[in-house]
Amino acid sequence: MDASRSFEDLVSIMDRLREPGGCPWDREQTYATLRGYLIEECYEVVDALDRNDLPDLCEELGDLLFQIVFLSRLAKEDQAFDAGDVVSGISAKMVRRHPHVFSDGDAKDAAEVLVRWEEIKRLEKKDAGRPDSDGSVLAGIPPALPALVKAQRLGTKAARVGFDWRQDADVFLKLDEETAELKAAVASGETHHVREEIGDALFTLAMLARRLGVDADAALADANAKFHRRFTRIEHELKRRGVAIEEAGLPLMDRLWNQAKSDPGSEAG
Repeated sequence: MDASRSFEDLVSIMDRLREPGGCPWDREQTYATLRGYLIEECYEVVDALDRNDLPDLCEELGDLLFQIVFLSRLAKEDQAFDAGDVVSGISAKMVRRHPHVFSDGDAKDAAEVLVRWEEIKRLEKKDAGRPDSDGSVLAGIPPALPALVKAQRLGTKAARVGFDWRQDADVFLKLDEETAELKAAVASGETHHVREEIGDALFTLAMLARRLGVDADAALADANAKFHRRFTRIEHELKRRGVAIEEAGLPLMDRLWNQAKSDPGSEAG
């Protein structure tokens, strides 16, 4: 299939939807109203990835692409840019940031590629006079990123310039330190202090995950799914026994939890 032709068709469809006589709903949309749909489509793409559902991934990527084309159409109406500018811009950026592929540069490994990528990115922002082009190593991280994802991105950028623990054991010591401080905060009864120490402990865990090559956000998502499976099994068992969950009591629910935990079949799905 001709990808360029298909993209042009999608842009033409979007133009028709926004033109007089087009779709009343599409004509009412603004940058602000599309924001939520954009976020939703991103998460649906992630969900398809997590389920390894490639047919659904294809559909969800299409939905996400439509949001990109939609926003580009609004920008075209504001005479800012259009979908063609978006495509040509990202194409030029990828060529600039891969000199080891598209010019006479070279890179010995993926780590060196990332270092050069950040260097090129900082120079681009400086040349463009962007507000965040102050030379900070941490520049360029979207403020709206989920907090756990953002924590790992911050740690990764800092680590690339040498600001990192020397060994994993040092991170465990830091985690022990943060746990002790959290216990002290809880004992103090100061809510704001407890919040701060929980944040420090979570950040340290995110740093440990980064060093171990684990996506902290994905790991937490897996833990959420596991809890959901096990607790749902408790609910089903209580229902089978004719026991209302509000009346089951913690000892019984603990026993059922441990049964679900020890049964490999409960971890499927």
